[in-house]
Amino acid sequence: MVRRRVGAGGPEVSAVGLGCMGMSFAYGAGDDVESTRTLHRALDLGVNHLDTADMYGAGANERLLGPVVRARRDEVILATKFGNRTSGTGSGGTGTPGAYVDSSAAWARAACDASLSRLGIDTIDLYYLHRRDPATPIEETMGAMSELVTAGKVRLVGLSEVSPATLRAAHAVHPVAAVQMEYSLFSRDVEGEMLATCRELGVSLVAYSPVGRGLLTGAITDRDQLADDDWRRRAPRFADGSLEANLKLVEAVRAVAAEIGCTPAQAALAWLLAQGEDILPIPGTKRVRWLEENAAAADLRLGPDQVARLSAAVPPGAAAGERYPEAAMRFVGH
Repeated sequence: MVRRRVGAGGPEVSAVGLGCMGMSFAYGAGDDVESTRTLHRALDLGVNHLDTADMYGAGANERLLGPVVRARRDEVILATKFGNRTSGTGSGGTGTPGAYVDSSAAWARAACDASLSRLGIDTIDLYYLHRRDPATPIEETMGAMSELVTAGKVRLVGLSEVSPATLRAAHAVHPVAAVQMEYSLFSRDVEGEMLATCRELGVSLVAYSPVGRGLLTGAITDRDQLADDDWRRRAPRFADGSLEANLKLVEAVRAVAAEIGCTPAQAALAWLLAQGEDILPIPGTKRVRWLEENAAAADLRLGPDQVARLSAAVPPGAAAGERYPEAAMRFVGH
C-alpha cells in the first residue's frame, strides 16, 4: 500500500484509509461480524488509517474497533473525534434531533477519556474536533486538546469542517496535523482558500465521503435501494429531482472510468489522490468486497488528461442539493 504522511511530521498512513462510521451508524443495519472481517482485511492490505468518532452509534463504533485495534495496535493509525453529542435538545452538527455540539474544554477532556475507555487503548493517534460550537472560542478547545497531547492521551490534533480562519487560530495554539472535510468530485468547496491554508500550514486534508456517500460508486440508482433507517434518505443530494440530476453526473464518471479500465469508485478515489500528496481519502464501508475495491485505487496512476476529464465530468458546484440537511449545515464552516 502506498503511504502518505499526516501533517508536517506525523506518521505515514495508507494513501487510502477506511472510514468506519457505516459499520455502526447512519447507513442501515450493522453487521459486526462482517465489519470485524473488514477491519482485519484492511490491515492485511496495509490500510492502516482507521477513522471513527464517539457519536457513531453512541460509542458503538469505537467499541467495535477496540478489539481489532488492541490486537494489532502497532499496525493502526487510529483517528476518532468529539464534539457532536447525542443527548439534550436541539439539532446539532449531524442534523439529528436531540443532538447538539459541544466543543468546550471540559467536554474535550471528558470525551477523550470516554473514547480511550471504549477503545481500550492508552493513546489516540489523531484526535479531531468533529464540529465546532461557534460560541466557544477555538483557543479554549485547542488549549484542552494540547493538554491531552502533553498528557500522552493524544498523539496528533485535528479539526473537522472548520473555516480557514479557525484553522489559523487553532494552529497558533497547537499544531494541527489534519483537517477533515468532505471532498470528492461532488464536493469541491475545499479547493479554494481551505486547501491553500492547509498547504501553507503543512496540514493534511483528510477527505471524507470521497465517493459521494456511495453515489459515485454507480451502485445506487434509486432511493428505494436504501434501508428505511439509512440517513441518506434525508440527505438533500438523494432527494427527488436532485438524485436524478446527480445520477447523470455519475454516468459521466462511469464513462471516463471505463476508458481508464477501473470502477467509478476507483476513478473518483484516484482523482482525489491526484490532487496532491497531502490529500488522504477515507472511503467508508462495512464489507470486505468494497474495501478491496477502494484499496486498489491507490495503485492507479492517472495521467493529466484523465484527471482533467474526470474534473470536467463533474465541474465544481455541479452536484444538485446541499451536502447535509439545513440543521446540520449550520455547523459546518465555523
